[in-house]
Amino acid sequence: MRDTLLIALYAFAGAAATGLAGACVLRLIRRRSLTASLAVVAAVGVVAMLAGTLAVAWAMFLSPHDLTVVTTVVAMAAVVSLVTALLLGRWVVARSRALAVAARSFGDGGSFAAPDGPTTAELDHLSRELATTSARLAESRERERALEASRRELVAWISHDLRTPLAGLRAMSEALEDGVAADPDRYLKQIRTEVERLNDMVGDLFELSRIHAGTLPLTPTRMSLYDLVGDALAGAGPVAREHGVRLVGGRIEPVPVEVDGKEMSRVLGNLLVNAIRRTPADGTVAIAAERSTEGVVLSVTDGCGGIPEEDLPRVFDTGWRGTHARTPPAGAGLGLAIVRGIVEAHQGRATVRNIPGGCRFEVVLPAAAS
Repeated sequence: MRDTLLIALYAFAGAAATGLAGACVLRLIRRRSLTASLAVVAAVGVVAMLAGTLAVAWAMFLSPHDLTVVTTVVAMAAVVSLVTALLLGRWVVARSRALAVAARSFGDGGSFAAPDGPTTAELDHLSRELATTSARLAESRERERALEASRRELVAWISHDLRTPLAGLRAMSEALEDGVAADPDRYLKQIRTEVERLNDMVGDLFELSRIHAGTLPLTPTRMSLYDLVGDALAGAGPVAREHGVRLVGGRIEPVPVEVDGKEMSRVLGNLLVNAIRRTPADGTVAIAAERSTEGVVLSVTDGCGGIPEEDLPRVFDTGWRGTHARTPPAGAGLGLAIVRGIVEAHQGRATVRNIPGGCRFEVVLPAAAS
C-alpha cells in the first residue's frame, strides 16, 4: 500500500509540474491561433504522462533498457497526439475563417449564408445565431429605408403645404397694407383660417416628434368607452354636417378602459375626421366600441370606396396621404401616424382593412382590470 501511494505521489508531482507549465504557456499564447492552443493541450497531456512515468521510473530505479522502452512508447504517443491536435486545429480554424467571411457579408449589407460542410456543435450554434441576427438586421434596414422614404415625402409635402398658405398670407397682408383689399373683413377672416391651419400643422409635427422620441406624456385614467366615444362624436359632428355625411354611433358598449382621455380623444377625432373627409356626401361614417378576446376594439367605418391593396401597409406611415389626397384640406399626412403612435403608447395596435364600399379602421386597447 505504501509503494502504491509513493508511486501516485511521484506521478502526480511530475504531471502537476507539466500541467502548471502548460497553463503558463496557454496564458502566453491566448491571443494566438486555436491550432497552437490545441497543440499545447495535446503536448501537456503526453508530457504530463511522460513526466509522471519518468518520476516513478527514477524512484523505482528501473533499468536503462526499461526506461528507454517506456520513453519510446510515450514519445510515439506524443507524436501521434501532436499531429492529431494540429489537424483538428487546422480544421476548426478553417471553419472559423469561413464563418467569419460569411458573417462579413451581412455586415456589409448582404445576407448571411452558413458555410457548407460539417462543423462542431459550437460553430453550428454560432451559425444559427448569426443567421437570426442577419434576418433581424435585414428587417431593420428595411424599416430604416421605409422610414427614410416617409421622411423625405413628409418634408416634400410639408414644404408644399406650407408654401401655399404662406404665399396667400403674404398676398393678403400686402393687400391690406397697401389699402387695395376690396373686403378687408373677408381677408382678415381668411388670414385667421390659414393661421389656425398652420398652427394645427405645427402642433401635429410637435406631437409626432414626441411620439418618435418616446416622450409622449400619458396620464391614464379609468373611463367608459361610452363617454369617450360620445365626446368624439360631439366633436366631429360639425365637420360631418359641413360635408353632408351621416355620423352614426352604434354598438357602443360601456366597457371600462385605462387610457389618457385627451390623447385617446385625439385618436378618435383624427379617425372620424379622416373618414368624414373621404366619404362622399350623403354617405355614412359609423363608430363602434365593443369587447373582444384581445381587449377592447374601437372601430371607425367609412364609405371612401376602399384603399388600394398595395397602399394598405403604408396607411399609418408618416407623411402618407395616398394619391388622391395631396391637396390642402387633406393635411400633411400626419393624422394616422399620430393615431398609431398614441395607440402603441397605450400598448395597443391600430389596423385598417377594406370592406365593401369603404374601409374599417380598428384600434385594439387592453381592457381595464376589473
